[in-house]
Amino acid sequence: MKKILKVENPNVYAHHVGAPELHPLLSIIHFDEVSPIHNSLNDYGVYGLFIQREFPKNLSYGVKPIVVSDASVIAVAPGQLGGGEDNGELFTISGWALLWSPELIHNTDLETRMCEYHFFSYFYSESLKVNDCEWHFFSQLISMMRQELENNEDSPVLRQVLLGYLRLLLEYCQRIYQRQLSKGDKDTSDILKRFHAVLEQYYFDEKQFQLGLPTVSYCASEMAYSPHYLGDMFRKATGITAIHYIHIYVINIGKSLLMQGRNISETSHLLGFEYSHHFTRLFKKIVGVTPSEFIGK
Repeated sequence: MKKILKVENPNVYAHHVGAPELHPLLSIIHFDEVSPIHNSLNDYGVYGLFIQREFPKNLSYGVKPIVVSDASVIAVAPGQLGGGEDNGELFTISGWALLWSPELIHNTDLETRMCEYHFFSYFYSESLKVNDCEWHFFSQLISMMRQELENNEDSPVLRQVLLGYLRLLLEYCQRIYQRQLSKGDKDTSDILKRFHAVLEQYYFDEKQFQLGLPTVSYCASEMAYSPHYLGDMFRKATGITAIHYIHIYVINIGKSLLMQGRNISETSHLLGFEYSHHFTRLFKKIVGVTPSEFIGK
């Protein structure tokens, strides 16, 4: 069984790598100061940003391997598993880790905003690529945060200061994420072709009888994206949501089946609907008329 480090609070990881514990709800690790260190496969109960020039080999993010080169940021969230199993070797890395407890942002505007930071979702092989200017900014900002922790006792005022730094860091990450989003799949027809091909293969393999209607999560997995990332790219490329495109695709197949003489119940079953009235409801939403009215035209 793999040895897993349960990072239930930010200082668990700080203690693991030999970094000082500066605050009960937030930890800052400067890898340049604590290296060389052992690798660890971490079960996160906290949020985290790993800002490094080079990452260790054989990393995983969720259940999939991830290869990261150059200066990058990897974001983690509670409930996620990531890192690399300790094989006994020591390695040297440069950069920072910033970990914070969900308690620190509880009942704040930042807690509400977290769901909009899609770079915290599991990615197949994505990280936020940082240029030299951004690296300098991240290093400077985190250094200032550490000075605040070293020079001030914990208090509501200090926590507000820390939240201000966190907001700024995360907005910079969001800007990098949006930049990469605009560069990804520059040929907008490519994502449409790939997405369409996944849907065609889904029905060719008759997966609807086992899995029901195709989902964005399924398509994202087949295309090696996170659902959030695929959704963002799809909307940018087409102006509509990925799930709406799936519904249009399914209903177009339904129209063809109805015109071939299939009744509503048969068509609903062949598409993967659990109940025929669900098919009827979606059909009217997409087409504007019910299947019965469509057949009667």
